[in-house]
Amino acid sequence: MKWTVGTKIAAGFGLTLMIFLIVGGFSYHTTIQLIEVSDARKHTSDVLTQLTGMLSLLTDVENGDRGYVITGEESYLQPYHAALARLDPLRNMTAGNPHQQQRLHVLEPLVKNRVAVASANVDARRTKGVQAASAIIKSGKGKAFMDKIRKVLGTMQSEEEAILQTRVDRAETEAQNAKAIIVLGTLAALVLAAITGLIITRNIAGPLRQLTAVAERITVGDLSGSLPATTRGDEVGALARALERMTQSLRAMAAAAAQIASGDLRSALKPQSPDDIVGNAFARMSDDLRAQIGALAEGANVLGASASEIVASTNQLAASASESAAAVSEATTTVEEVRQTAQVANQKARLVSDSTHKAAQIAQTGRKAADDVVAGMNRIREQMEEIAASMVRLSEQSHAIGQIIATVEDLAAQSNLLAVNASIEAAKAGEHGKGFGVVAQEVKSLAEQSRQATSHVRAILGDIQKATSAAVMATEEGSKAVAAGTGQTEKAGDSIQALAGSVSEAAQAATQIAVSSQQQLVGVDQVGGAMESIKQASTQNVTGAKQLESAARNLNELGQQLRLMVARYQV
Repeated sequence: MKWTVGTKIAAGFGLTLMIFLIVGGFSYHTTIQLIEVSDARKHTSDVLTQLTGMLSLLTDVENGDRGYVITGEESYLQPYHAALARLDPLRNMTAGNPHQQQRLHVLEPLVKNRVAVASANVDARRTKGVQAASAIIKSGKGKAFMDKIRKVLGTMQSEEEAILQTRVDRAETEAQNAKAIIVLGTLAALVLAAITGLIITRNIAGPLRQLTAVAERITVGDLSGSLPATTRGDEVGALARALERMTQSLRAMAAAAAQIASGDLRSALKPQSPDDIVGNAFARMSDDLRAQIGALAEGANVLGASASEIVASTNQLAASASESAAAVSEATTTVEEVRQTAQVANQKARLVSDSTHKAAQIAQTGRKAADDVVAGMNRIREQMEEIAASMVRLSEQSHAIGQIIATVEDLAAQSNLLAVNASIEAAKAGEHGKGFGVVAQEVKSLAEQSRQATSHVRAILGDIQKATSAAVMATEEGSKAVAAGTGQTEKAGDSIQALAGSVSEAAQAATQIAVSSQQQLVGVDQVGGAMESIKQASTQNVTGAKQLESAARNLNELGQQLRLMVARYQV
């Protein structure tokens, strides 16, 4: 018979419960009997109490009769009224005992006769006095009735005591039987429960321990354990078979995982059922892993090709950046040379400006001297000599200014050429050279302005030289014809006035040249700063290109490693 675990446990505990129910039922029956025996004992005790009370009342009647006869007090007559009232309760209490009923029939007339004798004594005492009542007592009728009453009551008490003893013995017997049945039944139930527990334990706990051991090994990843074949039809057998199937499924998953770990993704694990969460997840994982490895292989190939192209591009970029850095370095050196040249030109322009200012001051002095000629003709000769000397110096200074202007024009041409070269280099530098291109354009503009200013100064210097020549001739003629008079002096004053205006214009032109030269110097400084920034940017570009080249090489190596890793898997 194939019983389930629940049926076995229910059968074992059912037998134990049945024994306890039998013991309980018998105990209940015994308890009911003990209660009945106890009630019967109480009833017998009540009957004995009534009999004892009856005898006591009759004795009290007898004593009261005598006491009343002797004393005449009514209080001695109280038991006399209660004696007959005891018969009815006794009759009711012994209704189930015919022997006691028969004795009550015998007892009742005796009690009545004894009460009648007592009543006669009372009447005699009341009507005839103590002597008459004493005579009745002495006759012995009351004593004879009382002896019979005591005999009947004694017989009734003996029978009730016998009945009481019988019931006590029965109660003790029932109690002993109940005790024995309870003890034996409890022991039997405990023994049966122990046997049932032992059988169930050996039948269930042993196989469960084997299943638990296998499950414990499975929890730590050990799938080498196996369960013996079983034909049990209960839950333990079903659990063992289910655990064996689970172990086989886990072994299949472990084998598939080992294949995946070795790089073989071609195996496909079939789920046990649509509800197999782990199997379905494992199958999806295998499919996803195959798809990801395929995509990763394609990505690795693309990455390798891209990395190779990036390496080639970064090599070209590094070479171009190095060439640009070298060109920028050369341009920076050239700009520094232009800056130094512009600084020298600025210093020369300042000297020209100072000289023209001095010439203007001399012209003012000549004008003042011409004004003084009218007042002091005596000093005309000396002044004319001084003017001649001044004109000679002015001619020399004009010649020096001409040389400076030629130098400035040469510097302006060089600055213009450098500005063109700087614009070309800025165009080559791309975004980093835009600021430098603007500065180069400004330098070119300043150079053009310098050229125009020097041309203007050259024209003015030509006028000055012409005026100087005319002044020299005039002074020579004035020296020869000092006596010509005031008219010639005035003409000389006019000439000196024109000379002062020309010298003033020359001074202004020299000032403009100095300012333009200063602006050119500032522009060249700006160009130098911009070229320095471009040089730093070019250096950074070279460094970045080298870093990019290194990163591209690392990326190429990574692509090669990735291809090697992907090649381990077979999809």
